[in-house]
Amino acid sequence: MDLIIKLIDVLFPVFLVIGIGYWYGKKDPKFDTKFITTFAGNFGLPAIIFYSLTSTNISMELFLRFSYYITLYVLIFAVIGVIILKILNKDIYRLLPPLILPNTGNMGMPLCLFAYGKMGLAIATAATAMILVFHFSVNILLASKKFSIKPLLNCIPVYALLVSLLFVYFKIPSPKFLENATFLIGYSTIFLVLMSLGVALSKLKVFSFKETLIYSVIRVIIGPIVGFGFVKFFNLSGVEAGVMFIQASMPSAILTYLVSKIYSPKKISDSIASTVALSTFLSFFTLIFVVFISLKYFN
Repeated sequence: MDLIIKLIDVLFPVFLVIGIGYWYGKKDPKFDTKFITTFAGNFGLPAIIFYSLTSTNISMELFLRFSYYITLYVLIFAVIGVIILKILNKDIYRLLPPLILPNTGNMGMPLCLFAYGKMGLAIATAATAMILVFHFSVNILLASKKFSIKPLLNCIPVYALLVSLLFVYFKIPSPKFLENATFLIGYSTIFLVLMSLGVALSKLKVFSFKETLIYSVIRVIIGPIVGFGFVKFFNLSGVEAGVMFIQASMPSAILTYLVSKIYSPKKISDSIASTVALSTFLSFFTLIFVVFISLKYFN
C-alpha cells in the first residue's frame, strides 16, 4: 500500500500540471507558450542545472558516467531508428530525432525529483544536459541536413553546465544567495515547462496513425527495455538505476518537433508532431509501470 501511495505521489503532480496545460490550451487555442520557452531556455534550465549539480553531492565521475550512458543510449536508438525508417522507406535523417531523443527534461526531471529527491534531480539533469547538447547539434544537423556550431554556441544552458561543472570539479560550495535564487527559478520552471507541454499537446494532431504508432512504440516500449538493459549491464543500483530506467522510458522530446518546424518540410514536422503527441499519450500508461518498478526495485 505504501508503494502505491508513493507511486501516486510521484505521478499525480506531473500528470496534473500537464492536464492543466492541456485544458488551458483547449480553452484558449491562441495561448502562446513562446514566453515560457524563452524563459526556460534563458533562465529556467540554466538555474536547474546549476542548482541541481552544485547543491547535491554529485561527483564529476558520476556526471561523466551518465553522460556516457546517455550517449550510448542515443547511439543504440540511432541504429534502431535507421533500421525501422529504412524498412518503412522513410527519411532516415529528418525523422530520426524523435526516435533517439527522449523527453528527459519536461517529464523526466520532475519524475526523478519526486521519486528520488534532489539527488534524483541532479542525476536526471546530467542526463538531460547531454540530451540538450544533442538537440542543438545532432537534432539540428538531421533536421536541416547542414552542420552548424552556432546553435550550440548560442545555447545558454551549455554555459550554465560548464560553470556548474567547475563548481563540481573543484568542489566549490555554492553561495547561499545563489543557491536560493536558482532553487526558486528552477522549481518555478519545472511547473511552467510541464504546463507548456500540456498546451503543446492540445495543439498537436496525429497524422498517419499506423506509422506514428510504430515510432511511438519504439520510444515508450523499447525505451524501457533498453533502459533496464543498461541497469543490468552496468550493474546500476538505487537512485542511479531508477533515474536511468525512468529517463530511458520517456516519450519523444517536444523539442524535436520545434526544431523540425524551423528546419524541415511541413510533412516531416507534421509526422514528428504526431510521434511526440502519441508517444506522450501512451507514456501516461507505460510510465505507471516504469515508475512502479523503479520505486519497488531501485530504491
